[in-house]
Amino acid sequence: MEPIRLGVSTCLLGEPVRFDGGHKLDRFVRDTLGRYVEFVPVCPEVECGLSIPREAMHLSGDPDAPRLVTVRTGKDLTDQMRSWAAGRVGELEGEQLCGFIFKSNSPSSGMERVKLHDANHIPSPRGVGLFARAFMDHFPLLPVEEDGRLHDAGLRENFIERIFIFKRWREMLEEPRKLKHLVEFHSRHKLLVMAHSPKILRDLGKLVAHAQELDASQFYGDYLKLLMEALKLKRTVKKNSNVLQHMMGYFKKVLTPDEKQELLEVIGTYQNGHVPLIVPITLINHYGRKYREPYLSVQFFLNPHPIELQLLNHV
Repeated sequence: MEPIRLGVSTCLLGEPVRFDGGHKLDRFVRDTLGRYVEFVPVCPEVECGLSIPREAMHLSGDPDAPRLVTVRTGKDLTDQMRSWAAGRVGELEGEQLCGFIFKSNSPSSGMERVKLHDANHIPSPRGVGLFARAFMDHFPLLPVEEDGRLHDAGLRENFIERIFIFKRWREMLEEPRKLKHLVEFHSRHKLLVMAHSPKILRDLGKLVAHAQELDASQFYGDYLKLLMEALKLKRTVKKNSNVLQHMMGYFKKVLTPDEKQELLEVIGTYQNGHVPLIVPITLINHYGRKYREPYLSVQFFLNPHPIELQLLNHV
């Protein structure tokens, strides 16, 4: 797989573009995730024409139509930021992005819970950064996250899983839009989607079953919308365990009694919170190779992203 192209707030890469001339380097983003992605950095405030350093800004007014104003002088920069953002998101269409990591709490880039000041200058966490809002409105299906939330192991694993899936989706779109390509994509992601939403997996199955009745563009669009809706739902121990037990069925005729008991015990240990998901997955991968199980060998549930990221060690 070629590197995943990922948008990112420039300051998270250690570039000194903040209002005070500093940065907000995130070493996981730059040094760990950076080994697998090609970053497309964006600094809304500098790119829209503001200087370094510059006066600090905040959001003010209506949550649905906030104003971007400077803290000390009260200068309104809303129109300047919105005009630039409208053009920038258009440019980003050509970047083949598979996701974006925003800077949390930023009046331009925060994706949620940004401080919004009311008429009495009292802040509340109800705002969305102006560029982040423009980006998410323009690319509603792209995976997005912000640096602060990536400190949560579950949210981090969910986001990175989604960008790898989106990359595979983009690669599939490079092929002619034929049903067989979508069926293969769906088949390899079935168990992964099951771990997020068994209901949406059933809906996707129905969509694939009636694909011949739909226009190709509509079919692909409907499939992606449902897929990303499912993947936004976090996996849980209960849902992961259901998938693990489902996979056991593929070995029921070949596992020895001792092997079956070992696998049941390992899944139970995971259910009880004593080991991370990587432990039962490693054992199932072992049995898959040993007994040459063809269906499981291509399931992305067992290998959703590079093992070097160690994401399944913490969920």
